[in-house]
Amino acid sequence: MKIDSTHKERVNKAISFQKTDRTPYDFAAVPEVWKKLGDYFGTQSREKILEYLDIDCRIISYDSFCQHPSNSTMLVDEKASMERSSIGGMWRRLEEDGSNRDIWGAHRTKVVNQFGAYDEFVSYPLEDAKTLEDLTGFDWPEPDWWDFSKLNSVIDEFNKKKKYNIRYRVGSVFETAWSLYGFEKFLLDLVLQPQIPLKIMDNIAKVHIANLKVVLNLAADNIDIVYFYDDIASQDSLLISPEMYKEFIQPYHREIINICKEYGKPVMMHCCGAIYPLIERFIEMGLAILNPIQPLASNMDSKNLSQEFGGRIAFHGGIDIQKLLPFATPKEVKKQVKLNASLLGKNGGYIMAGSHHIQSDTPVENVLAMYNII
Repeated sequence: MKIDSTHKERVNKAISFQKTDRTPYDFAAVPEVWKKLGDYFGTQSREKILEYLDIDCRIISYDSFCQHPSNSTMLVDEKASMERSSIGGMWRRLEEDGSNRDIWGAHRTKVVNQFGAYDEFVSYPLEDAKTLEDLTGFDWPEPDWWDFSKLNSVIDEFNKKKKYNIRYRVGSVFETAWSLYGFEKFLLDLVLQPQIPLKIMDNIAKVHIANLKVVLNLAADNIDIVYFYDDIASQDSLLISPEMYKEFIQPYHREIINICKEYGKPVMMHCCGAIYPLIERFIEMGLAILNPIQPLASNMDSKNLSQEFGGRIAFHGGIDIQKLLPFATPKEVKKQVKLNASLLGKNGGYIMAGSHHIQSDTPVENVLAMYNII
């Protein structure tokens, strides 16, 4: 088989359901895994580690280009990006107690466990809101808080040595909204008084849509995929009914997809868990790629997904981070990677990665096996 000339070409062919010289790779991990890989490769440069793993994709995120107007001297906190697998930094305001707030005001702090640390929510700035009027005094971000003038130069830096598949990360609507309001309260009020959750999501979506249009006007030729995320499922079921998704959440997702269609850009959505009941709906509204394919979630088995949806939506992820990567042998990992490629990528349409960020209890040997390093 012909060797695909670039990482960019390999991914674009795969999501167009064409055969590639090898399955495309992507990567996401918690900081502890990055550290293990850095120790193995002799570098803590994330870009170098991605090169050693032969990763085909790179991410550009909207929150690497923002600045709160009341904090004109505060720069993007490069260390904040350690919580996800981006290379660019993210805006974070550090509080005196060590917690932090993102550009929306979501309030988090690090909570340590036996393997590492996770960001967890401390409080919800809109949790006391009871009426629409209670939302008016909040410091809502505006599109002019973002400056994408350096976007093309950032992408050019990624592609200096090789041409990578570039994915622009829009952000979320539903998740960001409940991070300001409180998860349980948000779900209850979608039923009891939906005008408040909808107003919060409207304010968030307005910014994402405005930013997306600016980004595609500036850099459409340099961006291959547009990506957004909204977790609306648990391990066993949806968090809301398909009817509630259709009424309250889908219109925001559809608008993102429709804008990208105007620029000829495929859209990838991240949603963990048992998302099976909505996959047909995603396909109908034009979603091109579904991530992260969590195989231990209900009805998310790779074989069944391939048989039912293969050739109609591309899959990204699929390598189990819950049991396989922490507890299997490298040989078993290699076997599962090969099996997934044969199922999810039977006719192209598959990008190999973990079923979420690879977790800190994963032996480094299994990560190396996953990417065929050992």
